[in-house]
Amino acid sequence: MELVKSLKQSKLLKYVFFALIGSIILAISSKIKIPFYPVPMTMQTLVVLLIGASLGWRLGVATISLYLFEGIIGLPIFSGTPEKGIGIVYFTGPTMGYLIGFIVAGFLAGKFIYDNNYIKTFLKLTFATSFIYLLGMLWLGTLIGWDKPIFKLGAQPFLLAELFKILIATLLINQIKKFRKFI
Repeated sequence: MELVKSLKQSKLLKYVFFALIGSIILAISSKIKIPFYPVPMTMQTLVVLLIGASLGWRLGVATISLYLFEGIIGLPIFSGTPEKGIGIVYFTGPTMGYLIGFIVAGFLAGKFIYDNNYIKTFLKLTFATSFIYLLGMLWLGTLIGWDKPIFKLGAQPFLLAELFKILIATLLINQIKKFRKFI
């Protein structure tokens, strides 16, 4: 009985460790700005896909939720913080829909990603990423008004960069499969 309890505790500690490391990597990825046309890109969406695919949907969603919780309580981990505010005030700003979309994308990347066909993997990752933009634009439209060009403001400038990041994640999928055996 003690062995079973000990194994469960060590598994829980391993999950907590991976969630903490994942949230730190996601925070770091939000601060990395890479010059890209027409706007600079962060690496957050790539890391969200990699977290979901490498940790699985349960631990991936927990990791992304931990990251969001850390930002909501005031840690300056979101892109644009602390310059543009912190905590719940920043979270409920224009990027809230995108941030919530991270959870959906992480879930989908963790649940449906494994396939030996690169084209199918690319399409699945594109589908997962689309929820970041769908939820982001829905919130943005609600916040700034539907009379504004929501797609042009909230998605179009980022599409080329997203395709590039999805391609990177697609090419890494075989290494991710190997890593997932340790989880």
